[in-house]
Amino acid sequence: MKKVIFGLVVSLGVSGVAFAKGDANAGQAKVATCTACHGATGVSLVPNYPNLAGQGQRYLVKQITEIKAGNRSVPEMTPFVGSLTKQDIEDIAAFYASQPAPQGVADPKLVALGEQLYRFGDQKKGIPACSACHSPSGQGNSLAGFPQISGQHAQYTAKQLRDFREGDRENDGDTKVMRTIAEKLSNKEVDALASYISGLR
Repeated sequence: MKKVIFGLVVSLGVSGVAFAKGDANAGQAKVATCTACHGATGVSLVPNYPNLAGQGQRYLVKQITEIKAGNRSVPEMTPFVGSLTKQDIEDIAAFYASQPAPQGVADPKLVALGEQLYRFGDQKKGIPACSACHSPSGQGNSLAGFPQISGQHAQYTAKQLRDFREGDRENDGDTKVMRTIAEKLSNKEVDALASYISGLR
């Protein structure tokens, strides 16, 4: 849904909060300091930094905004987000969202367990299927703000799952959906899921 307020086109998110529409062309000129870690088009060459290419704009805006506000701790990002305006964040997010998402490769040894958890969950442990929120192909749900995870570096995904499990990352909302799921995952399951997700397409 879109509205025009004082001549500015804005989009209304699911929460009904208005945010300025990002300009991908403007965003391309604003990501110069991001390229060292995230690559020129949002595909990182370093596995502990996330790929941003193809990621949902709403999700990216939320993460950058929360890192800037201190609600998500990412020390490497802090020096770069402090001076960003709301429009800067929207533009940067629009640029990365417009780029083609990367494709990864899963470790064949981990596929069976990773696929089982991703597609079906584990009823005995109370773990729902990841595909319910992130889609069968890992494309996520941009309207709901659920991130695209396919093609993401396995090392990065595994770290996020462990951070949610240990309470080191808490910006999954009041329902604590990711923390609740991650705390039930063993290290073996985390690694299998992260590898499988990397190879999704």
